[in-house]
Amino acid sequence: MTNRMHVLLGLGCALLLESFTSLTFAAQSSVSLRGQAVAKEMFVRIGGIEQWITIEGDNGENPVVLFLHGGPGDADSPFADSLYRGWEREFTLVQWDQRGAGRTYTKNGPSIEPTMTMDRMVQDGIEVAEFLAHHLHKPKIVVVGISWGSILGASMVHARPDLFYAYVGVAQMVNWIENVQASYTRVLELARRADDQPAIATLTAVGPPPWNAISKWPQFRKWQRAYQAKNVKVGPPNMTRNPAYDSPDERAQYDEADDFSFIHFVGLDMSGPLTHVDLSALGTDFEIPLFIVQGEQDLVAVPYLARAFLDRLTAPQKEFYLVPGAGHAPSSGGLSLILQILREEVRPLIRKTESRPQPDER
Repeated sequence: MTNRMHVLLGLGCALLLESFTSLTFAAQSSVSLRGQAVAKEMFVRIGGIEQWITIEGDNGENPVVLFLHGGPGDADSPFADSLYRGWEREFTLVQWDQRGAGRTYTKNGPSIEPTMTMDRMVQDGIEVAEFLAHHLHKPKIVVVGISWGSILGASMVHARPDLFYAYVGVAQMVNWIENVQASYTRVLELARRADDQPAIATLTAVGPPPWNAISKWPQFRKWQRAYQAKNVKVGPPNMTRNPAYDSPDERAQYDEADDFSFIHFVGLDMSGPLTHVDLSALGTDFEIPLFIVQGEQDLVAVPYLARAFLDRLTAPQKEFYLVPGAGHAPSSGGLSLILQILREEVRPLIRKTESRPQPDER
């Protein structure tokens, strides 16, 4: 979750990205990528607006992995090259700046806010998956949902299992209210154990969630971040910004989108769309394999809630992984584990699925 809490009034957006290629999903033909590298960045018309997508891989025959970034509003496109360096040799990697985030926000501006419902965000993700399957000649793809993106990812694969080989949820969020309540309880417990009087005073003054004013969030978030940092025992990965996203204008627009999305989805009175999320409403039946990866010390997506969620589900295969010493933010160990899951669990099941005879082959 972002901790930027300044409210941006009169959000203006100079649409500086007009020079990028704008592609319309309905009008695009698929491309043959057999044995060829693929490196594309483009706007694709998704859900009635232009949305930014990048595709990179050394071999078009490799499985396609769609990453759903966190936030809401924290697009991973600027950092993907450093976070996932080397993965493109084995997988075709797709980054998508969601509605209200990154270059998608820059292209469309704040006028899209009324369209930013949870249902629309999930449907956007499904349309992105449909585009990728068509464009890259794939019957299905793999989806990796990260934090906020894990809400979208779980909802997408439940609604359209026919589009996906497997789902990997990283820092899986399940229920906003329950997560914040569990996090508050844990942070206050850690503060009391440390006899941290400033933290105790602030947290008890704020009181336990749910809250009705966004002004309470940064007061809690300050200590959540502080104790997250104290408990993390593993180092962060290399996470540097791609120079193409590093101009002052690009950075400013990224931050503007981050604020815009967070304030919209959480709400000034903390009753925005995100605060009503409860993935248990999806039901317990999932038709594809599920892999959940949580940092052992995650104070944002509390691990036991994600574990309890997975335990309730039925799926062809399901696995839960804890990353020792890791928190909510990406870690070197966490990224290595995700890659290992993709290699050793997901890729074999893709081969197994694709080797089955299709109805017209029998």
